[in-house]
Amino acid sequence: MTTLSPAEPTRRDFLCVATAAAAAVGGAAATWPLISQMNPDASTIAAAAPIEVDLVPIAEGQIIQVFWRGKPVFVRHRTTSEIKAARAVDWRALPDPQSDAERVKDGHDQWLVVIGICTHLGCIPLGHQGQYDGWFCPCHGSVYDTSGRVRRGPAPANLYLPPYAFLSDSKIRIG
Repeated sequence: MTTLSPAEPTRRDFLCVATAAAAAVGGAAATWPLISQMNPDASTIAAAAPIEVDLVPIAEGQIIQVFWRGKPVFVRHRTTSEIKAARAVDWRALPDPQSDAERVKDGHDQWLVVIGICTHLGCIPLGHQGQYDGWFCPCHGSVYDTSGRVRRGPAPANLYLPPYAFLSDSKIRIG
């Protein structure tokens, strides 16, 4: 009868090691998709990132719409007459008192950047509409002026201002 010393591997030892290795690889292969699906989607990550807007192609008097964090943002290149009209208003008598100078960046009075969502029920207002040539929400009748301030209607507040900064005279970063 032959006895094997414990230092020599047997066929049973090989089968145990091979089975354990196969189980570990199989367990990792099954767990990887479960953990991977918990990561945020690439579009979600991109939606939270700041965006840059080139102001050069925006003509005076024009409003463009861009999207930041899934929200429409209106960038308006105001004319001199629109700025004068917005500054001539007694802002203390408005439903949400705020001066025009508080709603624009110093030295860039011609650029107004607002989140394009009505503060009443979240509709998208139409530009160059309404009594004040600002924005008009056709759903419930809120009217905003060329500074994005609510002038009449059920909206309780002015159009919100997103965080933004001028990178140069012709480019802004929103977010």
